[in-house]
Amino acid sequence: MKICSIYVLAVCWAVVSCDMDGSLEPGTDGFLKREHTLVRPFQGVGADLWDFTGSTIVTGTHIRLTPDHQSKSGAIWNRIPCMLRNWEVLIHFKIHGVGVDLYGDGFAFWLTKDRNEMGKVFGSKDPFSGLGIFFDTYSNQNGEHAHVHPYVSAIVNNGSTKYDHDFDGTHIQIAGCSAPFRGREHDTFVSIRFVNNRLAVKLDIDGTSDWRHCFDVDGVFLPLGYYFGVSAATGDLADNHDILTFKVFELPSDETSDISDTALLNMVPHAKSAEAPRERIEDKPVGVFQRRSTSTIFIFLMILITCGGIVFFLIKRQQANAKKRFY
Repeated sequence: MKICSIYVLAVCWAVVSCDMDGSLEPGTDGFLKREHTLVRPFQGVGADLWDFTGSTIVTGTHIRLTPDHQSKSGAIWNRIPCMLRNWEVLIHFKIHGVGVDLYGDGFAFWLTKDRNEMGKVFGSKDPFSGLGIFFDTYSNQNGEHAHVHPYVSAIVNNGSTKYDHDFDGTHIQIAGCSAPFRGREHDTFVSIRFVNNRLAVKLDIDGTSDWRHCFDVDGVFLPLGYYFGVSAATGDLADNHDILTFKVFELPSDETSDISDTALLNMVPHAKSAEAPRERIEDKPVGVFQRRSTSTIFIFLMILITCGGIVFFLIKRQQANAKKRFY
């Protein structure tokens, strides 16, 4: 049941160890790159370096990639290619809507060769070449290999493999974690950090300024000259997908690289580690009753109990009236 899954996710997230290794807070050890940054009020210098596409609506306080309506998709794309060898992206985001048990689909962070092309992967192009980090709020699979949602995962693609949306992309992910970032009353943030071919993602979603590790993967190779972007999409289910700030920092490196910029511009994106290949197992058919949401089942049971109570009361009253006639 959905509520049980959310409860398990909250418990699991609560026991994840905080960032206790003494590292600096995200964004404090880098130099802000304004040509890649988008902050409120989203006007004037800076905002003119971005494209806003699809259902995207820009206000003075936030950028709404999709409203809480079905079949919407929107995106923001930076026009300046990233020439940073080491960088960190801080995103202040908010995912919310009227849905209690059912909502979707989520949003994606991109660093890709092509930009501003709409498609089926959270509103963006499929297949893609580069890095995609997905903040998936709805599980499209029901099999034993399903993970608890909301779920954050990363994929490095060279443009040859399509995203398997029916299985939430787990067949080609390099890492991922479950994290209850949706529907929070307080601010929610993600840090995406790439230094010396190491990709690390941390989240601050508890409203306590505690950054918790999602994943940390070495052996990730990304070219120069790719573009930053964020996209989101809704399908049969919907949510508001809001971006409040998007900041990019250039980070120092403690290693000297002998790879030239020319070589990095021509590099094919790849990662040494990824999920082990596995057979695509189709989910078993799920009955109509099993597909009902928890709230629907709860309402049905309450109606059943109420009707039973009314019948019991009427029977008791009828028996009492019969006794009175007898005496």
